[in-house]
This record gives sequence, C-alpha cells and structure tokens, in this order.
Amino acid sequence: MRGLFILLFVAFCLYLFVNVEPEQLEELLGNQPQTEQLESGDTNEEEQAVIQSKIQSSDTVEGIASFIGKSVSELLHTYGEPDRKDLSAYDYEWYIYHNYPEEYIQFGVENGKVVTAFSTGSNSENSPFRIGQAYDSLNEEWSFADSVTVLYEEGSYRFEMKEEELQTRPLVLLGDVYVQLYFDSFDKKLSSIRYLNAETLIKQRPYELVYRGPLLDPKELDREEWKAVEAGAEQQIIDFTNMIRHRFELAPVEWHDETADVAFLHSKDMKDADYFSHTSPTSGSLSDRLTTGNVPFQYAGENIAAQYVDGIAAVEGWLNSEGHRKTLLNERFTHLGVGVNEKYYTQNFIETW
Repeated sequence: MRGLFILLFVAFCLYLFVNVEPEQLEELLGNQPQTEQLESGDTNEEEQAVIQSKIQSSDTVEGIASFIGKSVSELLHTYGEPDRKDLSAYDYEWYIYHNYPEEYIQFGVENGKVVTAFSTGSNSENSPFRIGQAYDSLNEEWSFADSVTVLYEEGSYRFEMKEEELQTRPLVLLGDVYVQLYFDSFDKKLSSIRYLNAETLIKQRPYELVYRGPLLDPKELDREEWKAVEAGAEQQIIDFTNMIRHRFELAPVEWHDETADVAFLHSKDMKDADYFSHTSPTSGSLSDRLTTGNVPFQYAGENIAAQYVDGIAAVEGWLNSEGHRKTLLNERFTHLGVGVNEKYYTQNFIETW
C-alpha cells in the first residue's frame, strides 16, 4: 500500500521588540520525506516516470553542472583553493567559493570526485539556467514533472513531488546530473540551484521515495563529526542569508558570537527535549534567552527549522515562508547568530544599540 506522507508543520514566525508588543510567531518544520519499497513486478508507474525523466533530460552539460563527476584536481585547476572547507552529513566535504555578492558556490567532494554543487548569485555559471529566471518560462521549457525515477546500479528510485515542491524546488535531469531548482515562490524566480549525482540524491532523499533495491544511507557521524558539520552549516547559512539580502538591496548582517551561542542552545534544547517552538519549556522566549545570554539588543527576530537536508535548504525554506521571509529580509537587523544542532536550525537576528 502506498501511504506516503510528508509531515509539514507550520505555525507562526516571531518578531520581538523592546518596549513593543510582540507580533505572532511562525514556526517551520522542514520536509520529512517518507520511503516505500516497491513490490516486484510493480513497474507501470516506474516506467512512466523514467519516460518523463528522459523527456526532461538534456545532453548539454556546461558550467557548474559539468564538474559533477570530475576530479578535485580539475576543480582546483579552474577555481583555485576554496575559501574554506566544510564537512557535510552526506559523506562529502564542501569546498566553499564565496565571491560576495556576485557569486557563491559550494562543491561537494567525495573520494576525490565532485558529487554535488550548490550555486547562487548573478555571476554563477549555471548554463542552461540563470539565477533570476522566471518559473513559468523554465517550466515551459523543462515540463516539471511530479515524479522522477533514478536508475542506479541494481536499484530503482522514484522521487515523488507534491504541488508545493513543484512550485519551490522541482527536480530535472541535465545529462546525467540531477538538478534541484530552488524558486522564490513570492516573486516566482529562480533563487539557487543544487546539482547532484544519482548516489548523492538517493542518500539525501529530499522528496517522498518509492524504491526497489538497496536504500543508500550516508555513514553515521559521531559527535565530533557532527560538530564540524554544524559549524560549517552555520557559516553557510549566514553566507547564503547575505547573498539573499543583497538580492533585495539590503545591507548584510554581521556575525555575532554571543547571539550564535544563544541560537545554538535553542537548537540543542529543541532536539534534546523533542519539541519545536520559539518558546522553550525551560529557557522561555527569545527575549528571555538573549537576556540570559547577555546579548544587548533593541530589536530581535528568530527563524527556526528542522529536518531539512542541510542549512542552505533551510534558508530556502525560510525565504518561502511569509513570516520567516520578513525576518530574513528585515532592513533593521544588523547582526546574526546562527546555531545548528544536527538537523535543527536557529537564526537569531538582532539590531544592536
């Protein structure tokens, strides 16, 4: 039986003011895709999805997409040494190239090969796509489908997308590279792009999945490895946040250590105590937590998310949620602290005195 469900919890996002009544909060729990194994002989829908994937496919692979499968030496020859390297939770290491504000790229390298990439910015080489392209024109060209089947080694993996996912992050096939197109659902323009090989897509499982064959999983991480993943995700989140703020002609926010400590403790508290809210059973509201953390502020706001594939996916989720978007794009904020605990994400924005 095919009962496939995504749990989406949406409440309200918070702005906190000093000496002003708080507005309502919006909470965002990320995607938790379900999996179902195909019975032998159940092929009709799978064959249709493969046909659709072939219709979407293009043999022309240029720009950033062309690096998927290439060696790390070829990457370094073209782009040089990265600005930094961040561990991921999916067996690869991110090579970060940050040319703010024109270009931001992350290449994922595993066993000496590029297996994924993420790109945004006006100067990124994303041919045949372009950041800022209209959703309707790309949909007309690529015919976004609600299912895409990946054939990998002895397995078959059908990813199924809900209507909301088709509007915000459809999946297309470019040659043998799978491409997630992240759209800003408010202005209906292409916001960023993620490229993946088949194995990495299956490991991440960003959509509902029906499969036959082995279910690929990334290796389990110990606490020290998770700490490295979290530290990298925190930096990626502020990098990407500032790229988005620049897109809307807003000043960048600066990193704030003490606020980041407060944000991390809230992410850890939500994970450890198994709840999801701006109000902690033990540490209270955002205002309470900032005060306890000795953070001086005159205006503050918070975004939280959970169960996203990674930090950059969480930022795209915030951009497409009205309350979180207002926080992300608020011109008053001057500083940001980000705290990540495994797949719990907290952004604390402040305006300093």
